[in-house]
Amino acid sequence: MSKNKNQRNIDMETFVDENSIVRKIWGSADTILFIFGGAAAEFSLNKAVDWLYFTGKLPADPLGRLFSTVVYAQQIIFLSQENALNAIDKISAIHQSVEQKRGFQIPDWAYRDVLFMLIHYSITAFELLERRLTNKEKEEIFNVFNRVGERMNLKDLPQNYQAWLCVREQHLQENLLKSNFTTDLYQQYKKHLGVLRYIILLEGQKLIVPSHVKKLLSFTDILLLKPFLQFYKFMQKISLDKYLKMALLPPDYAKQIMALDR
Repeated sequence: MSKNKNQRNIDMETFVDENSIVRKIWGSADTILFIFGGAAAEFSLNKAVDWLYFTGKLPADPLGRLFSTVVYAQQIIFLSQENALNAIDKISAIHQSVEQKRGFQIPDWAYRDVLFMLIHYSITAFELLERRLTNKEKEEIFNVFNRVGERMNLKDLPQNYQAWLCVREQHLQENLLKSNFTTDLYQQYKKHLGVLRYIILLEGQKLIVPSHVKKLLSFTDILLLKPFLQFYKFMQKISLDKYLKMALLPPDYAKQIMALDR
């Protein structure tokens, strides 16, 4: 009886606390869209982006490939402890399979870069749309994704949020480069989104990416989307925001994105 009770407690334990700010951030389709947009910009500059080209999945369907990454992250955040750990192990196994096919390992810093993106854009997206986060909340966001990294057996992970800030800046300076992959990816973004949605993507990216990313992508300081955010927040208050989103989102992904709201 006691054994069964303990098993039930393990099953009910969540990977992220139900009242965590991380769940609030990742329970909003709007916030996830901005996280997706920022990651799409930074992915294109990462020196290890050739790994995603190796599988052929990224250039063939860049929106789907990057969207699946953020959806998988959301699923982990809302899973039980046991299921979340299993999901993380599955990610590791998939990457190991790709490594075997290519004949060498993905560098640890490339894995860390993805984790660092999730931390950074979780913070910047929420602060853009909602409010400033406290240091305690930022530490909480760091801890959740750091636990993912620890489960993946990544090396040289920072120990706390303040240490992460320094390592994150170092990674930005050392691991990003505008290349032919960058140009090709943005061409693919434009092809799959269409001109209007592509412009919206660029303007959204300008609001949340770090200054070094802006510089590498030659983004201007003109922020066309910022005034629109106030209008969108008004639409939220009168419950008309979903119609606006449906009109602006790519038809192939609109329903999936709307379903991200928890």
